[in-house]
Formats: sequence, C-alpha cells, structure tokens
Amino acid sequence: MGQTLADEALRTFTTGENFHVQHYLGCHQTENGRFFRVWAPHAQQVQLIGDMTDWREHPVPMSRNEKGVWEVTLPDTQASLGVYYKYLVTRASGQVIEKMDPYAIRFGERPDTAAQIYDVSPKEWQDGDWLTARRKRKIFSAPLNIYEVHPGSWQRHEDVRLYTFSDLTATLIPYVKSLGYTHIEFIPLMTHPLGMSWGYQLTGYFALEHTYGTPEEFQDFVEAAHLAGLGVIVDWVPGHFSQNDDALAYFDGTPTYEYQDGNRARNVGWQALNFDVSKPQVQSFLISSLKFWIDFYHIDGVRIDAVSNMLYLDYDQGPWTPNPDGSNTNHDGVEFFKKLTSVIKLAHPDVIMAAEEASSQIKITGMLEMGGLGFDFKWNMGWMNDVLRFYQMDPLYRGQHFSLLTFSFMYMMDENFILPFSHDEVVHGKKSLMHKMWGDRYQQFSGLRNLLAYQICHPGKNLLFMGQEFGQFLEWKYDWQLEWAVSDEMNDQMQAFTTALAHFYQTSPQLFELDHDYAGFEVIDADNTAQSVLSFIRKDASGNQLICVFNMAPIERSNFTIGVPFAGTYTEVLNSEMAEFGGSWLAHNADTATQKGQWKDYQNTLSFTLPALGAVIWTLSKADGADKTKAKKSTKSTKSTKNVTKSSRKTTSHAIASEDVKQLTQVEWESLAEYFPMGSRSKYEKRDLVNAALYIQQTGTVWAKLPENYPPYGSVYAFYKRSLKNGSWQHVLDVL
Repeated sequence: MGQTLADEALRTFTTGENFHVQHYLGCHQTENGRFFRVWAPHAQQVQLIGDMTDWREHPVPMSRNEKGVWEVTLPDTQASLGVYYKYLVTRASGQVIEKMDPYAIRFGERPDTAAQIYDVSPKEWQDGDWLTARRKRKIFSAPLNIYEVHPGSWQRHEDVRLYTFSDLTATLIPYVKSLGYTHIEFIPLMTHPLGMSWGYQLTGYFALEHTYGTPEEFQDFVEAAHLAGLGVIVDWVPGHFSQNDDALAYFDGTPTYEYQDGNRARNVGWQALNFDVSKPQVQSFLISSLKFWIDFYHIDGVRIDAVSNMLYLDYDQGPWTPNPDGSNTNHDGVEFFKKLTSVIKLAHPDVIMAAEEASSQIKITGMLEMGGLGFDFKWNMGWMNDVLRFYQMDPLYRGQHFSLLTFSFMYMMDENFILPFSHDEVVHGKKSLMHKMWGDRYQQFSGLRNLLAYQICHPGKNLLFMGQEFGQFLEWKYDWQLEWAVSDEMNDQMQAFTTALAHFYQTSPQLFELDHDYAGFEVIDADNTAQSVLSFIRKDASGNQLICVFNMAPIERSNFTIGVPFAGTYTEVLNSEMAEFGGSWLAHNADTATQKGQWKDYQNTLSFTLPALGAVIWTLSKADGADKTKAKKSTKSTKSTKNVTKSSRKTTSHAIASEDVKQLTQVEWESLAEYFPMGSRSKYEKRDLVNAALYIQQTGTVWAKLPENYPPYGSVYAFYKRSLKNGSWQHVLDVL
C-alpha cells in the first residue's frame, strides 16, 4: 500500500467510511518488510513484542501519527511467517499491558492470545455457478431451511479432539445434504478465549477460531458446501465484546471501542462491554469485519446476534442512562444498523442478513425507505416461546391455551420471519426439544414430529439446531459431541421423519413461495379447542394448496371432518405417525372424495382419520367439475386470519362496524390505569393500546390492518401479550 493509499485509508477510517480497514491496520507485507499498525489514540507509548524481540526483552518502539495510529516496519528477516506477536501498550494511566492485534487473521491456540504473522494465498474458487445462481435467487419466495451447528460439538474424534473444518467438509456437508436442508448456520466462528461462551464473547473479529482449523480450511469448506448445493451462514456479534484485559477492552486505557458512559459501556448480563457504534472508527472496524467474512470466505448470509441489546438502552440488567427526552431507544444502534445493511447490501444484495431481535417497537426487516432497518429476516422469538410452551403442556389443558399456537397469525406478516428452534432453547436446563415434549418416550417423539411439521407448515423460514433432527434426549453440551453413540431405532426413525419433511418442504412451493404474504395462508379452523385440532391451508403463487391439520391431543379421531375450498379427491401426502417415522400407522389414509355440505364458510367437507398427536397434510389430487377452474386460478386467500381472534369464534362472516366497537370510557380507564403502570418500552398511551387490542378482538381485523388512528400493531401486539402474561388483561375483561 503506497503512501497516498495509506493516507486515504487512515482518513476514511476516522470518518467511518473505510470498509476494508484490515488492509491498513494489522500486519501486512510490503516491499520494505512487514508493517504493523494499531489504533490506540490515548496511549503514552506502544511497542511491538513477540518471538522476534524475545518478547519483552527487546521491544520495538512504534511511532504515532496524528490520528492515533501507531506503526512500525520490520525487515522480513525479523518478521517472518509464523512468528507470534503482541502490542505492549503503555496506557494513559501509565499502566503497561500486553494487547492482542484486533486486525489479525490468525491467533495461537487457546489459551495463547498472541497474533501470528500469517498470509493466505489467493484462492482459485470453484463456486462461480453457485454465486451466479445466488444472485438470481429470490430468497423471500425460495425455500430456506437452516441447520444450525456449533462446530466444536457436532462430532468429535475418538480421542475427543475437535473436528476442524477439514473434518467437517468430509462429514457435515454430506450429512446435512442428505437431511434435505438448504443452509448450514454456524454460531460464531471468530476467535474467542473461552469455549463456554460458544463464540459469543469475541476477541478477534477477523480471525477464525484456531481450534476450528485454518482460514484455508474454512474457505475449502464453504466451497465444498456450495458445490453440494448448500449455503453457509455465520453468526456475528457487533453489539458486545469480551472484557478480557488483553483484547479490545479499554485498549489504550480509555474507552476506545466501548462507550464513554459507563452504563452504556458495561453489559452486566453478559459480563461484557458494548461497542460504541457512534464512533466512526468503530463503525469502520465492525463493517470491515463483516465484509471481510463475506468477501474472503464467500459466506451466503449472516445472523446478527443480540440486536435488541443494541436498539434499547434499558435492555441490559444493570442501570441505564436514558436519552435527554427520557426515551430508551439507542439511536446510535439504529443508525449503525441502517449504515451496516446499506453497505453490505450495496456490495452483496444477495447475501442474507438476519437479526436475532425480540421486541416489536422498531421495524427490523425491509428497506430503509419503507421504515425498516434493512434486514432480510428477523428471528420470531415470540412464536418460538409460545409454541414451545404449548407443546410442553399436558394435552388436557392445551385447548385452554390454543392462542399460544394461533396468536402469531395476527402478526406473522409484519416482518419477514425465521422460525427458530436454536441452540438457546436446548441448553441451561431447558432440555432438548424431544425432552420438552409431553408424555412417555413414544409420545414425546410423536410430539416432536408434530412440532417440526407445524414449524414447516407455518408461514416463515425455518431453523433447527443440531441433534434435534434425531430427537437427542440430553440437552446440548458445548464441550461434547451429540449423542451419536447412544441413539437407537426411535432416533433413527425420528431422523427419517425430519429428512422426509425437509425434502417435502423443498419440493412444495406452497410452504415457502408466499411466506410473507397473507395470500399464501388461510385458516380453516383455529377454534377447535375442545378437540385441540388446528387446521389451515398453505398456497403457492399458482393457487396450489396444501391442507395442514394438527392433532394436539393423544386421541385418534375417526371420521374427523373439516371444510375445504374445492370439491374433489384429496390425497394424504404426509402423515407424521407412519411406522417408518416411529408411529403406529402402516398405511396412509386412502384417497378421499369430498362431500357437499356447509362447514363454516366452506361448501365442501373432507373426512378422514386423524392420528393421535399426529400432523397430516393433504393435497387436491383431482378436482371435481365446476371447481377445476377455481382450483387452478385461486391465487388469493379469501379467509384471511380473522377466524383466529377471540371474538371470531362464531361462524358468522359479518364484520362489526367500527362505530359499534366498544372502547374504554374515561371512567372505565381510571379504574384500570393502576393495572397498566407506565413503562419505558412503549411511547404510546396505555389506554390507546388497550383500545386497539379491544378493536382487534371485537372486529376480527388482522393486526397488520389496524386503522391509522391506533398505535402500530407491533406495539399493540407486544403490549397485549405482556398484559395476558401478567394478568392485567383480565381486569379489562372484568370491567367490560
């Protein structure tokens, strides 16, 4: 890098516009030797130490430029490949401390934290066809079924050594391909000092964790995945970082990468430090890190961890400093994400950007111009929590809590959602998915098959953590492999079901083509709480339909009847209780002709045997006379989701006029206000939120279609859900 380019790189680093700053900072080869650069603006002195200096015996002084970057150049004879080094920083306080190189791409094996002088030869990639196809792929209308992996515990050698990416190329890729998934997602692969953190307490944002192999091995893994038709997604953590003193923390003795305000800098819950994303240098650092992983490793997507922590000042457990107006929105975080998604999408519009975010106050997905933060997808944490709570419940009580299954129908198109059963749900005493299920072991596997079928059929993309595909009993252990050695026939049958389900999903456009459009979804019956049966329709853009029915009770129901839109003969295309999957059914339901008859708003009925705790999917295999044309041309949902709401548990199709909707009077609100104390999360009046929820309940309106005079439905939904959980909503019902 010549002096002119170096000067420009330095300038743009300090303005937050250098998105490949790792080419300027860090260690790099030049014609005159190797230069080392590090940003430590308030340090009294920085020296280079390492193998070449016999560490602290002969430190090499570095010089500081006007922007706070320290640099030195060593001849190749001193700074040769493989040599380890650190920076010896004299902090503003006078304390002398050894620091890691934040821009290194290779570190020593834990517990060593020294950076290694390491060069990677340019790779001659062979995945051009994959990248071309990726650019043409319409991700929102394409199948997306993600297998989430922690590379250190998926599988290990017999002598307990961790698999490297060379090992995973030979084992993980063919395994996931055979299962029928479309993508592999890794929890963070960047350098982290403690395996117990799973990679979410990072120290090296440009370096692959040493225990997982070399950068070249991971490049080869991604290439092999692409050649096998699999995408690769990586988790990335821009919100907080390890507080270890030898890494980024208070690098020069002052808040460097973290906030000046101690409340904003400290992350009490995770014992970490929060990045000050308002600093242009930090913006350059973080955006360069993500862009490096995309450019250098050809990854197909990134999942941003802990987005809520960056959007809300009061998200953490500790004390927090509000904005001058008393609000809790972290405007720095909002603006950073807008900048991040803009930069990445400009360079790589076909790379998936997904957010792990648990609130509803700020719209996450969608273009900036449309009010979103620019993400493609958002994890649906509310759906995950509600659904798992339901499936853990004794079936005797499920009918009383059916809204846990159906509440998502009201908001599922608000964002572009991924439905996650991730690592977070099968650890820390939460039990594995199979172990969460109600009943004996046979019933637990039935419940798990039902759960995964419901996930696949519900609008949204899908994610499943490793081990759950074969029903591992024990919860995940980060320091040991999955239960491969103790799996039995029931595990094998469960895996066979997951495989069949994933392949069925990939070949069924009804389950993914209109994931983010209510035209692709139609409720048949969400009110059968007496029998605990849920039924709905999924449609593709051509109007082809799948009838999805879920029995949440351990009771087989003979001659079970539902209404269907078209007359004709229906074929059962999936039954979770087939013997090959671990159930007791030896044959599918026979092809069944509909009968004429009124069933709610439908003119045709379909009757069949519904297996206990089973999920079945039907398709129209032969339409009758007059319905043939309708069946081909039906591209639009006519039922919407109004059948889901509490007030719509009547078979009437008449809407309630707006002027007939009951709203709280001032006197009524005064009697209720004490049950809805002011909180920091919502900027809307509680009375307005209550009235909006009442409007939904009485009219059956889809939540996304709230009139403009009410607060946004996302805020109303979150408020209503909290009110149900803490019992406040019952007081509203009592008053009315």
